[in-house]
Amino acid sequence: MPLQHQVGEATIIVLPDGEGPFFEPRTKAFPTATADDWRKADETDPASVTAGGDWLLRFRCFAIRLGGRTVIVDAGIGPADSPAAAWAPVPGRLPASLAEAGIDPGDVDTVVLTHLHTDHIGWAMQAGKPFFPNARYVMQQTEIEAIAEHSAPAGPYALDPLRAAGLLDAVDGEHRLAPGLRVIHTPGHTPGHQCVLLEDGGDLVVVTGDLFVHAVQVVAPETAYTHEMDPELARTTRVALLREAREKGATLAVSHLGDPFIKI
Repeated sequence: MPLQHQVGEATIIVLPDGEGPFFEPRTKAFPTATADDWRKADETDPASVTAGGDWLLRFRCFAIRLGGRTVIVDAGIGPADSPAAAWAPVPGRLPASLAEAGIDPGDVDTVVLTHLHTDHIGWAMQAGKPFFPNARYVMQQTEIEAIAEHSAPAGPYALDPLRAAGLLDAVDGEHRLAPGLRVIHTPGHTPGHQCVLLEDGGDLVVVTGDLFVHAVQVVAPETAYTHEMDPELARTTRVALLREAREKGATLAVSHLGDPFIKI
């Protein structure tokens, strides 16, 4: 049975796609993190550090079932020929994870892509066709423009085919997907990075994409990550969202940490 979390009548389901060591030392990825930051991070998320001190990275997506709808957040590392093959442990296992959760790709009505990086768009396509054939794919307009400007591989691999198929929905800032379910613009990691908020009464889950890629950014949110496109903006966004999440007692649903859910 896949891991899941209940928010009112909605269910958020964890969809693993792969795992493997990061391609560089974590101290290089987070050069400003202190020894105390690492100690706190490893206490918070011991599953993400190997015996040799390397960063063990998970790649996961999430499904949200709400009022008869199925929404997927992010599309993982993808098949063997996806752009993430240059550095990630492809092929991913998202199709098997969907099957284990009882989700047919054809029954998914919305796919939210948090940002353009290759480990989040892999299963948007398979064999050049949309993997979720009946879904609308939601991205921030800012992110779509950034993909074109930076000639990112997400453009020709996923967004150009989605646009040609008429399945790409560009949104600008906060956007309501369903009652209690919305996306918000959280820039910095990439220009159009977005998070998904699932809320019912006093219960809130934030699907964070890459706003938090490691627990060191949870225990010390000012910690910059070298692969952020605008580290200062990412820091400001991360600190603000974490403050609000803590005020509301939210749960973070994270893409890359050992445990998919972190109660704040």
